[in-house]
Amino acid sequence: MIPFRVAFEPGIALYEQVVYAAKKAVVSGQLRAGDPFPSVRELSKTLKINPNTAHKVVTHLVEEGVLEVHSGIGTVVAKRPCSTATDRSNLLQKELEQLIVEAKRLGLTFDDVTSAVAEHWKCLDGSKK
Repeated sequence: MIPFRVAFEPGIALYEQVVYAAKKAVVSGQLRAGDPFPSVRELSKTLKINPNTAHKVVTHLVEEGVLEVHSGIGTVVAKRPCSTATDRSNLLQKELEQLIVEAKRLGLTFDDVTSAVAEHWKCLDGSKK
């Protein structure tokens, strides 16, 4: 089982989408240090991607220090310092760009967007009580 979801989007390389989803799972705490990471074979089979693409994903994440490979154990999430607010906000760059592009397309101002975000934020905070 893959411990994260990938919403495949046209126009973005599969490899980049899987790397993003894996990083998001680590930064958000969904995957923790020492947790096993799927093998290349499992990643390929479950996500229905080419094994070479799955290998490229794992290699990239190892090179970035997100994953570690241990003999006899396999690939696991690396022990890293806790994610910072900057790490977490960097994961939103794609979503922020989409929001801004769509807001501009609709003719909204910066103030319109920030007001809408603030209002939605309050609604979500209110639902937790």
